[in-house]
Amino acid sequence: MKKKSRCKKILRVLLIWTVISLLIQGGAYSLLNRQVMKLLTPINNGPITLSLQAEIPAVDLENIQISYAKDYLAYMEKGTLKVFNLISGEVVFEKKSPAANDGALGIIAYQWLPDRNTLLYFYARKNPNAVTVAAAVAPTAVAAVPPAAAPVTPPSPAPAVVDPAADKDRDPEDPTATPTPDDPKIPEAAPPAAPPKPVNPQITELYSLELPNSNETDAPEDTFKETIINFPAGGKIANMVFSTPTNLIYITVTSGTAKTLLEINVMGSEAILNRAGEAIDNMAASDRNPTLYIDSQTGTGSQVVAVDVTKRYVVSKNDNDKILGVREGRVYIGEVDKDQLIRIKTAADLVELTDQPSLTTEWEGSLPFDEDTRVLIGVKGQVVVYDYQTASIIMNGELAAVELQGDENYISLDGAELIQLTKKANATLVKLQPLALQPPK
Repeated sequence: MKKKSRCKKILRVLLIWTVISLLIQGGAYSLLNRQVMKLLTPINNGPITLSLQAEIPAVDLENIQISYAKDYLAYMEKGTLKVFNLISGEVVFEKKSPAANDGALGIIAYQWLPDRNTLLYFYARKNPNAVTVAAAVAPTAVAAVPPAAAPVTPPSPAPAVVDPAADKDRDPEDPTATPTPDDPKIPEAAPPAAPPKPVNPQITELYSLELPNSNETDAPEDTFKETIINFPAGGKIANMVFSTPTNLIYITVTSGTAKTLLEINVMGSEAILNRAGEAIDNMAASDRNPTLYIDSQTGTGSQVVAVDVTKRYVVSKNDNDKILGVREGRVYIGEVDKDQLIRIKTAADLVELTDQPSLTTEWEGSLPFDEDTRVLIGVKGQVVVYDYQTASIIMNGELAAVELQGDENYISLDGAELIQLTKKANATLVKLQPLALQPPK
């Protein structure tokens, strides 16, 4: 009895310490997991906004784009890409065109990543090894010989009988020796030469420019990523979006009348996503799922389509519907009729996609909406519709206005920062301030 009681006590103690050990390990793993998640997905307490003024020593600025932390400004000046540090007040990076007289070369597109101070840009230059493929030469025609003039061929003499013993001692270099099919002296017929493959006269490259904190003096890291194989010479990038969940870049390239949708993996692969006869007018990438939403236009009409890896799903068959953007699990679609935005609808941005999901009308009214109109979805779900002088913000079904005071005005991709440019004699004054809503009029 005493032995059984002692065994039970020992087992009870072991069981208690085992449970305590598992609890300690579980707590340690949970704490470690939370720390790792903080590093991988830092807590976002809202968009970064700054209030400051800076003066850029240039007047002709084009394609203004502000960084994620709102402390760097990227722009083009006379064919050169420049990045300006708004805190220190100096240009910290320049990339010139390789050909001053060829506008198709040099920087052709760039965009800040939405979650860090990294600028992706495409750079085009001439291919030094480009060749011209020669046209195939037709064979020369040979005149036919009339049958009556054909010569008579005498019969071939019988082959001589060779003594095997004598053949064994025959000199292999003897010119009178009769070669056999296996004799190495008989040259093999060379395979027909393949025609040279056409070489793209333009090399298009993708670079990643990583900027340090604006108060640091470290040089930016300019890194070559890959060469874009399917980029046509002289092509222009009409749209570019970045998928945060997948690290994929999507660009629409126009070359003449052709439009191509390219999916680029920064690890070194690319794919053409558009179908034959399909034009992609606009697109937006999900910030949660590996889904790309596109305005697909074909000869039969226009549709809003969701592209998920290799599958496609029709989101809307309405010819007037256009994709506006995706933010925090919602897909925003605008209905445009006769250059007027008359309705905003939303659908759920789901992992499991279906054809023609349920659309909810969020707003109805009338706003100018043409090729000069820009639109973005802010971090609070607000739809910002603006041009260089005026802005309208739709949120929770209400329309609000913002007065834009600069000669040119831009809004950050998160919808939180207003960038106003005012031109001076030999410089441009840049004013940054949070985008404040004004009551509806």
